[in-house]
Amino acid sequence: MITAIDKNTALVMIDLQKGILKRQSAHPINEVLEKASSLADAFRSAELPIVVVTVNPLGASWLRSRKDEQRIMGNRLAQTILNVALPVTGFLDIADDIKTQSTDIFITKKTWNAFYNTPLHDELQRLKVTGIVLCGVATSIGVEGTARAASELGYNISFATDAMTDSKAEAHENSLRNIFPRIGELGTTSDIIEKLRSRG
Repeated sequence: MITAIDKNTALVMIDLQKGILKRQSAHPINEVLEKASSLADAFRSAELPIVVVTVNPLGASWLRSRKDEQRIMGNRLAQTILNVALPVTGFLDIADDIKTQSTDIFITKKTWNAFYNTPLHDELQRLKVTGIVLCGVATSIGVEGTARAASELGYNISFATDAMTDSKAEAHENSLRNIFPRIGELGTTSDIIEKLRSRG
């Protein structure tokens, strides 16, 4: 349940980029995008900051660690090819449903966590942000990774449960049921927008 939204709260949208959204998802991606877009509209109306996070893992240290599924991504030749291919194929482009503005904060991360080795915390502190609303994909990866770091940094976290999804329903549900209630408050997009309008 969302009990309150801080006066200085930022919307942080995780990895709503075309290359990620092409993957299988547990919930209809168009519905997730619709909810995320509604949140963005509400934050703009409230003149609150919007953070648009994308992921480009090429060159990340974790790709060099020993994991079977990452052998191709960790290969130097493959990374060289992907460095050219990712921008050309639109992998990094934000979904058309999400209308960004030049005043938004744009963060590119290399790991699951949008705070790690990025200017996100500094940007939020500059704006005196104390709370964040999280949405995006994947629930158990980018959203959870960012949420854990936000909790460690002392932000009040609200999770827009209908504006996020995962490739696996059980992974999504695990985050919502077992992880997020320990570090923040959960509610629908409508719940968050209602509290946003009445914030102190």
